[in-house]
Amino acid sequence: MAVKSLLFLNRAAPYGHGRAAEMLEAALVAAAFGQEVRLAFLDDGVFQLVAGQQAGAVGQKSQAELIALLDEHDIDAVLVEAESLAERGLSPADLMVEAEILPRAALTRALAGADMVISA
Repeated sequence: MAVKSLLFLNRAAPYGHGRAAEMLEAALVAAAFGQEVRLAFLDDGVFQLVAGQQAGAVGQKSQAELIALLDEHDIDAVLVEAESLAERGLSPADLMVEAEILPRAALTRALAGADMVISA
């Protein structure tokens, strides 16, 4: 099986639907099968990485548990769009994982360089 470069594009807020959790689970499965997996977070998707989430207030399971698994699995990179952080009043210090903060143009190049982009 040829290794593919997969980039999972996470644009959705972490709660209110299942898309965010489904994307993270799919990325973890792809990594478990030996694919090159990178995660990109932009728009409201950056909220998925914010430390101290209180999901119980909205009656959902916290995504922090899934995010914590990124370090334990073979995820090649976590990319975050700098403009999305700034527009939401966030900084890299607010994130619960180490991430590469990229300007919009660099993130666009990363998307173009992937064999496949998966977005929900």
